[in-house]
Amino acid sequence: MYRERAAVGVAGAVVWEGIAAGAAPARVLPDGCLDLLWSSRAGLLVAGPDRTAQLSVSVPGERWVGLRLPPGVGPAVFGVPAHELRDRRVPLADLWGRAATELAERIEEVRAEPVAALLETVAVARLRAAGGPDPLGVRIAARLAAGATVAAAAAEVGLGARALHRRSQLLFGYGPKTLARILRMRRALDLARAGAPLAEAAALAGYADQAHLTRDVKELAGVSPTRLLPTNPA
Repeated sequence: MYRERAAVGVAGAVVWEGIAAGAAPARVLPDGCLDLLWSSRAGLLVAGPDRTAQLSVSVPGERWVGLRLPPGVGPAVFGVPAHELRDRRVPLADLWGRAATELAERIEEVRAEPVAALLETVAVARLRAAGGPDPLGVRIAARLAAGATVAAAAAEVGLGARALHRRSQLLFGYGPKTLARILRMRRALDLARAGAPLAEAAALAGYADQAHLTRDVKELAGVSPTRLLPTNPA
């Protein structure tokens, strides 16, 4: 069981919930995002920005609730640079201390209130206290997600290549070229899931050809596109 919806109070964020049906690991693709997670088994966690797919292992019946923060927003919520969380799963208490303990206690005590609503509330409060996300990060991520080149995105926000790389490490966890590559893969897979043949999805997403897309997906996701899209006719 899996479902998701737009988060309340955090533009571009997504709330998702799922219950593990079995013990088989789930492949989590990189997306440039940071997640605030709650597991019925493991408690509160932070998932950092991944460079390649991660295999998430759950026990049957384990419940997961997550708040997926769009690229560039996570550092303002969690209070640490994104590169410190890169490719990591960290207990929230390591970052927030007592505040994480209080949130965990509230989740345990207030059974009638959805966990998702609690995660949204605390994220909105921390984002407000931080003065909101870095607007430069939001602009960079939006341009790269739309298919702009790194050079074009840098020129639009008025940063040189080195300054853009430093800012991207802080906001996204890796440089702009890596983020652009991940977002391009996500665009292509979304197009394929919507019914586009892989060759067409590759062209529309900005790949040289289908073979280029296949190489990128294998490197970033660990499997071929057809493994991720088993019903795709291509």
